[in-house]
Amino acid sequence: MNPIVAQTAQTDAYAAFLARKAILDPPTGMHDIPSLPGALFPFQRDIVTWALKRGRAALFAGTGLGKSLMELSWGQAVHTATHGDVLHFAPLAVAAQMVREAEKFGIPARHVRSQAECGPGINVTNYQKIEHFDLAEFAGVILDESSILKSETGHYRNELVEACHGIPFRLAATATPAPNDFMELGNHAEFLGIMSYSDMLATFFTHDGGETQKWRLKGHAESDFWRWMASWAVMLRKPSDLGYDDGAYSLPTLHQIHHTVAVDNSADDLAGGRASTLQDRIKARRDSVADRVAAAASLTPTDRPFVWWCNLNSESEALAKAIPGAVEVRGSDSEDAKERKLIDFSEGRIRVLVSKASICGFGMNWQHCADTGFVGLNDSFEQVYQAIRRFWRFGQQNEVTAHFIAAETEGAVVANLKRKEADADRMAAAMVLHTANITKQAINAQAREKASYDPKIPMQIPTWLTA
Repeated sequence: MNPIVAQTAQTDAYAAFLARKAILDPPTGMHDIPSLPGALFPFQRDIVTWALKRGRAALFAGTGLGKSLMELSWGQAVHTATHGDVLHFAPLAVAAQMVREAEKFGIPARHVRSQAECGPGINVTNYQKIEHFDLAEFAGVILDESSILKSETGHYRNELVEACHGIPFRLAATATPAPNDFMELGNHAEFLGIMSYSDMLATFFTHDGGETQKWRLKGHAESDFWRWMASWAVMLRKPSDLGYDDGAYSLPTLHQIHHTVAVDNSADDLAGGRASTLQDRIKARRDSVADRVAAAASLTPTDRPFVWWCNLNSESEALAKAIPGAVEVRGSDSEDAKERKLIDFSEGRIRVLVSKASICGFGMNWQHCADTGFVGLNDSFEQVYQAIRRFWRFGQQNEVTAHFIAAETEGAVVANLKRKEADADRMAAAMVLHTANITKQAINAQAREKASYDPKIPMQIPTWLTA
């Protein structure tokens, strides 16, 4: 073979090898974007357009930035372009709210409970009904509050990953994709078909010391990790993160008021009178229910809506009895009963709601209420964040007040939550900082992602190889 031809062939082969090493996930979506709703703000329109071109994308946007409208607009465009049906998953009671949102913006959508009720366009249901659908029948699937994927061993996570692997259009949307752990992003990547959770760990992370459950980003892989993230996910806490005007997205003041309740405690019960272990904290919470409930009842206004968040069933039961007219939403309630109570609160037929953040702290839009409180706390920062954001979000006209009630014997529960909040703020800031410039180019200019490998220096083939 001619040495020049051989050298050219080997140079081309090496260039192809470098291209294969690029870990960006290429777009697999549509080129011609159907008409989108006029209600979209510029940043929302550009994000939806980018997500449609991507085909499989994640929308990690702060609460109140219009994820519902973006999800619905994306789903409508997928149906228009493919003539296939779209299944839109949402938390309990949020499905009905999503359909109301769609109606407000003139987007056809129906609330369904099984495959038999589905029709052309967007079909909205809740996660608890996933077994009643054949997901292979849909051209697109949307996950609202997709942080449901965060546990790599979770039931919904595994079922969704398996059932959706062949669906060409997938959208995951949440404000808290990984509230305290970068690794949780791998579950979104696996659902979207970008990369498996285990491959993500092997590619970008290393064990942190001797603990196999703790991982940290490899130093040399950090920039590649964020570039990879920005190839399939958009992250923003406010429009200006992507170069847009914040405008009305500047929120009113949030007041967080902490109350420490004094309780009778024997030194024989807790060392030093404070909880130091998990078992101690659980005991301190149970022993202080009456005192904390009494404090909460005294703080409840009588002339405006209020939501109390509890941690124990005993707290919820006692508080509902202590506040006239309060309605309790329990885990043991039927799905229909839960949904009815949440809608009644949303529409003003219930003034005081008592529940757990794990039951109804995700997805609801309650800007009509500006007062809330936690009579019982656990260590989940995500639940606290999401619960407060039911009220403190775009569209809220009043300053929001959130009360935190803890017994003096509970130890550092509030301090622990503050630490997690600070950690989550730093993590969110880092995610935005590292991806903003890359994402701006993709979102604002609608640029197609390209591999970063662009070798300029021709390969020099040794003479002994060309001989």
